[in-house]
Order: sequence, then structure tokens, then C-alpha cells
Amino acid sequence: ELLGSVEPLLPELREDGVAVWLLGRGPCPPGVVALQELLDAASEELEPEDVWEPRDMSETCLYIFTSGTTGLPKAARVSHLKSIMCLGFYELVGASGRDVVYLALPLYHMAGALLGIVGCLGIGATCVLKEKFSASHFWDECRAEGVTVFQYIGELCRYLVNQPQRPGERQHGLRLAVGSGLSPDVWRSFQRRFGPLRIVETYGSSEGNVTLFNYTG
Repeated sequence: ELLGSVEPLLPELREDGVAVWLLGRGPCPPGVVALQELLDAASEELEPEDVWEPRDMSETCLYIFTSGTTGLPKAARVSHLKSIMCLGFYELVGASGRDVVYLALPLYHMAGALLGIVGCLGIGATCVLKEKFSASHFWDECRAEGVTVFQYIGELCRYLVNQPQRPGERQHGLRLAVGSGLSPDVWRSFQRRFGPLRIVETYGSSEGNVTLFNYTG
């Protein structure tokens, strides 16, 4: 659905040697490769390790585009090593393979894609992946899916606290909330209203090399 936004740039991208991949089938304009046909034709067998294993773990694995707070969005380079380190994120905050993680963060940001999805792969946890966040349905969804861990950005918790009170909103299996940007007033209100679940606040950045964890609360 985003192809129309890219089409005007295709001649310029071709000149710069940038490949454009389309998730789905064609037809595609020149310079765009439809991935579905290639996926259909691909072998189920893994290629030998020397084909897909990085020569150097510090090489670029992917680019994460920042939100552009200080200008246009910029591509932040993420190395193979940093991607692999994200496998340990949920283990660091106290989750395990028995947990069910609720994730409604955008997958084009590091928090959703690498900490969220890759983090679940790292511990073998179940991920409940939501297309969009709904404050009014959140607790019903947690009960229905057996959610035990919630990965947030600060405003999601504020949206929940600002909802009208409902019967049974403390009847849930959520034991851990982890994320960034939770203000002290919302933190206190969240625990007072929804129960004494553990909150682990973290801070990092796509282009940074240091991450902070508030283990003590």
C-alpha cells in the first residue's frame, strides 16, 4: 500500500543503486522486485552458514529510521551485534518463555521490532501482536489472550489511566510492564489502580551504544 509513495522516487533510487522490494506479488514498475514470487520459489533448506553468516558482527544489519525530532527522519545504522543483543532484552527485565507479551508498538521502530519481536524470539515467549493500541479494549484483550507482560511507551499507560473506571479492571494476569517514557505520576496511578505489577523503565536509542534499566523501581 506504500508503493505509490515510493514510485516518484524510483528513477532517483535506481541511479543511486538502491533496491526496492515489494512485499507481495506484482505487477511492479521497473526497479521494483516483488518478493512473493521469490519466496514461493525458494528452497526450504538452509544455505550453508558461510553464505548467510556475517563476516563481521559490527557490519550493518539494518537501518532504523528515527522519527526526525530535530529535522527529517534519519537512517540509524544497527549492527548485527546490536540486533543479536536484543535477543536478551526480555530476559534482562525478568521475562521468560512462559510469558505472553502484548505488543502494539510500530515495527518500524527499534522498540517494537528488535526489543519486542526479536526479544520474544530470544526467550521463546508468545507474542500477542496488535495492529493498533486500544485503551478501552486493553484489559479485555489481556484476559482473553492470557497476557503477562506489556511493552509500552509512556503515553500508552497514560491512556489506560485516563480511561473511565470499570469493574474487574484489576482481574488480569499482567505481572510486568516494561518500556520507556513513563512519568512518575502515571507510574503511581497505574500501580494504584491496576495492581502491584512490576514496572521496569528502560532508556536507549537506535543510534546509541548505552541502555539504562531502572531495576529498582
